[in-house]
Amino acid sequence: MDKARSRELFAAAKKVLPGGVDSPVRAYGAVGGDPLFIVRGRGDEIEDADGNRYIDYVMSWGPLILGHAHPAVTEAVRAAASEGLTFGAPTGRETQLAETICEACGAQMARLVNSGTEACMSAVRLARGYTGRDKIVKFEGCYHGHADGLLVRAGSGCLTGGVPDSAGVPAAYAKETLVAVYNDVESVRALFAANAGQIACVIVEPVAANMGVVPPEDGFLRSLREICDENGALLLFDEVITGFRIAYGGAAERYGVTPDLWAFGKIVGGGMPLAAYAGKREIMRCVAPAGKVYQAGTLSGNPVATAAGLCTLQILRSRRGEIYPALEEKGARLERAYREAGVAVGRVGSLLSPFFARERPARFAEVCRCDGEAFARYFAGMQAQGIYVAPSPFEGMFVSCAHTQEHIERTCAAVAAACAHGAERRYV
Repeated sequence: MDKARSRELFAAAKKVLPGGVDSPVRAYGAVGGDPLFIVRGRGDEIEDADGNRYIDYVMSWGPLILGHAHPAVTEAVRAAASEGLTFGAPTGRETQLAETICEACGAQMARLVNSGTEACMSAVRLARGYTGRDKIVKFEGCYHGHADGLLVRAGSGCLTGGVPDSAGVPAAYAKETLVAVYNDVESVRALFAANAGQIACVIVEPVAANMGVVPPEDGFLRSLREICDENGALLLFDEVITGFRIAYGGAAERYGVTPDLWAFGKIVGGGMPLAAYAGKREIMRCVAPAGKVYQAGTLSGNPVATAAGLCTLQILRSRRGEIYPALEEKGARLERAYREAGVAVGRVGSLLSPFFARERPARFAEVCRCDGEAFARYFAGMQAQGIYVAPSPFEGMFVSCAHTQEHIERTCAAVAAACAHGAERRYV
């Protein structure tokens, strides 16, 4: 498989882009080699600069639940762009999209922004402004974007106050972020006991999807709801990844637990830069200009992004009874293939990831004990067979409506070959 042109493009990129990329995971640091440069995508496939085609399970890291270049979405974008790219003024489609998001998840008001990072950052600021408290609780291994106060224990760590994971993040700011253990309710209770009356919110990925896919254990999300209610704190679901993917109504629909605030991204933009935070009316009314919690954005709710997002959500809503059972079936078929190959799997609906470990991890410390070298060999084996998966063991696979049954079965065969890396050093 020739990759000469991608190598040339990467060499040129490294001269003007830090590391040659605009987002670190794209640089293949966890798996070795040089990244592919993609020139086009159609349906469930992408094509690189050398003309190689791959069945895609990255899907732009989740937004493309309908597949690449879906005809209705691309036409909506073309039509909107022909009227003007951005106005910096209200448009009716912003209201329609906000109404659609709220109807789906049970929120009462929403504010459109441009990225998942911005949505999480703004929702946390809102929680602090509403409660008058400074501290927040997050979970080790959960990623909520690159805002300063959330870059704490996004990798590893134990139950303590925050230590920044990035240079440039003030330690004093990071100390306001308390870190608990995902799927460990008692670690959350301990933080609330030690910081009584100081915690504004608990922010959580209802399905952890940035340390591989780690589902919540039974009762975990409900316990978080109860702890927040008992202590006057807000519960914030980061559904940048899970929103409109694990169910049309997201985690609230799938698990029966309703947060006070939501952060959405990826699918709500339909492949364009758009995100949102949403919540109860009394909380959202604290956002400027209605309230004193300031947040603004020049391109927020721009007409092209809202066209893509609204078209995508309208399709999902109108065909939800067909789409989500089909996605569940495809995800289950892939899960079965990995298990038959002797690999542990974390999966919720069409979101899944393999773990090269004896058992599926439930906590980040267990994720970190998985066999990274085995994952790198598996990644190379999948790419050699024309299957494009995330170049990191900490990212998920995204199944779309566009993935055909033929390509699912071809992927299952590739899994069997790529995971056959020898029992002598299978897992740590």
